[in-house]
Amino acid sequence: MSIAVLTPLTARRGGPLKGRIRVPGDKSISHRALILGAMTVGETTISGLLEGDDVLHTADAMRALGAKVERTGEGAWRIHGVGVGGFAQPAGPLDFGNSGTGCRLAIGAVAGCGITVTFDGDASLRKRPMRRVLNPLEQMGARVVASVDGDRLPLTLKGAIDALPITYESPVPSAQLKSAVLLAGLAAPGETTVIEAEATRDHTERLLKHFGAKIVSKPHGDHGRRIVLQGQPELEPANVVVPADPSSAAFPMVGALIVPGSELILDAVMTNALRTGLFATLKEMGANIETLATRDDGGEEVADLRVTFSALKGVDVPPERAPSMIDEYLILAVAAAFAQGTTRMRGLKELRVKESDRLEATADMLRVNGVKVEIIDDDLLVYGTGSVTGGGEVKTHMDHRIAMSALMMGLASEQPVRIDDSAFIATSFPDFTGLMRSLGADLT
Repeated sequence: MSIAVLTPLTARRGGPLKGRIRVPGDKSISHRALILGAMTVGETTISGLLEGDDVLHTADAMRALGAKVERTGEGAWRIHGVGVGGFAQPAGPLDFGNSGTGCRLAIGAVAGCGITVTFDGDASLRKRPMRRVLNPLEQMGARVVASVDGDRLPLTLKGAIDALPITYESPVPSAQLKSAVLLAGLAAPGETTVIEAEATRDHTERLLKHFGAKIVSKPHGDHGRRIVLQGQPELEPANVVVPADPSSAAFPMVGALIVPGSELILDAVMTNALRTGLFATLKEMGANIETLATRDDGGEEVADLRVTFSALKGVDVPPERAPSMIDEYLILAVAAAFAQGTTRMRGLKELRVKESDRLEATADMLRVNGVKVEIIDDDLLVYGTGSVTGGGEVKTHMDHRIAMSALMMGLASEQPVRIDDSAFIATSFPDFTGLMRSLGADLT
């Protein structure tokens, strides 16, 4: 049996972060562009694709399902799709590595095809539950043939030969759940409807429309959406430009806010309103984040942002903001540790079912570096004092966002911060270390 070799990394306080960068392409859109491109008839081109491990696993999966997927240059890809319902029986299991998004969306896409597919992943992904996605898909006619503990990977799914349209009211705010139902609904006749009480990121809806599907999204209740998809379209090939990922931009952004003297310009960051909860929260904390220019890329709003060192203050983050920043609470907690006063982040139940229990892991990351923090029910309270002692080693739990958040903390803390393993950063942010070093970060 092989023994995994850890790649620890240490961040130290140094000079200011300065420069102009474009972070990698958005991971959410990259997954969806590959999957929808594979479900069209004809050739789709993608530029700016995130070439991290998570997305490359999705590309491999689409290839295994019969689509022709090839890389034509840096971030440039070409896909010859097989059409809605046209996936072929793969020769073996589909390995999604560490990617819950790629896996859950592909489960939805396969659920509308009459094939049997086994989904698998790494040790971290095997711990993550799939039941919330499987419930509606079983209503549509898909069937779980085998799984671990009823809802975990490796999981074998037999897709529906004749998928049924459903109206599904999502019990939790989850873009992955919504997207899985919509992707399965492509193969069903009539209308498939998803109702969500809290609106989640809408990249699937935007891309479905971009590829020619008939889909209507309207407000529902105070904060929700009602999405209606007309099934069995012939999706049209389309060119997709992937904007810079706001979740990846969050790390150098917070680094610049907490390291004295810093000034960064972040180019072409997606500013979709359902993804910018962190930006709004940081501005409430007193962050100096200036919009320099805005434009439209592939149906998504993007902006160039200037970020400079700022004196931050603690704030109360409302629970309804969670869907627009669910991946950013870890790095927000770092910003909160350097703020003056208490920051309370409310309604973080969803963090318990990510790559790790991110709620507990975030608290541990702060505590081991001398920050006072509490978890009360599903709320995280960070008692900021304007500085962080540091000096701790952070267990990353195979979670890329814990790793990057801890390293940003180390760039401004009094003592260095070490992470036990940096390998998983590549799942979402290839060459994170090199890019941060180019801005002046001391990472060794």
